[in-house]
Amino acid sequence: MRSPTVPNRAEPCRPAVTPRPGELVVANPRHRLTGRVYLPMVDQVSNAPAVHPPVGAATTNGRGPIMAIGGAEDKLDDKIILSTFVQLAGGPDARIAIVPTASSIESAGVRYKALFLGMGVGRADVVYIADREDANGDAPLDLLREASGIFLTGGNQMRLATIVGGTTAEKLVRERNADGAVVAGTSAGASILSSHMVASGASGETPKQRMAQMVAGFGLVPDIIIDQHFRQRERIGRLLALVASNPGLLGIGVDEDTAALIDPNGTLEVVGRHGVTIVDGTHMYSDIFQVKGHGGITVSGAQLHILTPGRRFDLRARKLLDR
Repeated sequence: MRSPTVPNRAEPCRPAVTPRPGELVVANPRHRLTGRVYLPMVDQVSNAPAVHPPVGAATTNGRGPIMAIGGAEDKLDDKIILSTFVQLAGGPDARIAIVPTASSIESAGVRYKALFLGMGVGRADVVYIADREDANGDAPLDLLREASGIFLTGGNQMRLATIVGGTTAEKLVRERNADGAVVAGTSAGASILSSHMVASGASGETPKQRMAQMVAGFGLVPDIIIDQHFRQRERIGRLLALVASNPGLLGIGVDEDTAALIDPNGTLEVVGRHGVTIVDGTHMYSDIFQVKGHGGITVSGAQLHILTPGRRFDLRARKLLDR
């Protein structure tokens, strides 16, 4: 039996300054966006990093930002990644919908709910979607419609894809992002954000035939493959193999406790502790079509970018941006 979806509210937060269109209230008054400084939203998110405009800020097309988190994000200390998500969702005015479908741990959603409420958000709800009937049901969909921030937990991305893929819930996640809501996913939740999702695969530095499987994701970020736990689980080989199989796709590998924050204009900024690896196969040569079984693949001409926190990358032009 599913747990009931009963809205819960945090204790009232002190009033926050309402930003003008195109401006974002930041958690730390030392940081600037659009040339203005605001008071802190809440003390709990005061360590959130500066978000470099226009990443995460309102844009002319009204779409919201996307956060692909590599998993194992800090939940105890400064919580930089989660604080950034809360900030983008509206701080004390945020209405966060947590989707724990990928996880086999029943308490996963409840844990994130407690975290977000403890960080001062106005409301956080766990959206229980255990089967495809739920994914088309009124109660979960109502919570998604009301959300200013949607958070997909980690777990098994194939479970998330097979239960939510092709349902009204998946469509609504895309619609809410198109209307300005921030959508974040951690671990498995990060993989499904892209148009092409890593379904499963092996670790290792050498790219090999049949090293990983790829299926359709939610498609919030087109023409991209997102992998997670990247450096910690040695997944460079499988990302190279996947890009070799379709060099038109851009491969993005996100380390643990790190997020790739993507704005509607296609600018990626690294947030968190470690790095983001980008594989551009535009000029790649490989012999993947000749390799049999699980043999190694020859790869030449791939362009590799390794970005540290604070660095930005234009996904459309496929180039590093100035600080």
